[in-house]
Amino acid sequence: MGESQDTSRAAVRTYVPTYQKDEWRDHADELGMSQSEFVRTMVQAGRKGFDLGDEEGGSDPVDPGGHGLETRLLSTLESNEFMSWDQLVDALADDLEDRLDDALGELQGENRIRYSGRHGGYTLVNDGN
Repeated sequence: MGESQDTSRAAVRTYVPTYQKDEWRDHADELGMSQSEFVRTMVQAGRKGFDLGDEEGGSDPVDPGGHGLETRLLSTLESNEFMSWDQLVDALADDLEDRLDDALGELQGENRIRYSGRHGGYTLVNDGN
């Protein structure tokens, strides 16, 4: 991802069996990731031919210490020869914005939060109202 490459974001939609989505969600939760981040990471890992460890609790070379920020940082730097501090902050902040957007969408879909244009922000949904 050099300076000349387009870094804008685009949505990708796919359909999988419900049981598989549930497994991915559980695994993402275990790793402290959003579902989108989990799918992106697994796709990138597969494309790079990483051995993702065994299902019996083996280490995960993609994120051996369970440190998502370090993994994202290494992945970002791997895609670029050099990046300034500001470029790194922007790249990692984009990921945070994606994760926040995903979480807000999921919570709104579950009717646990809602957006109020009148109040200019998000709020918890009270079960009694």
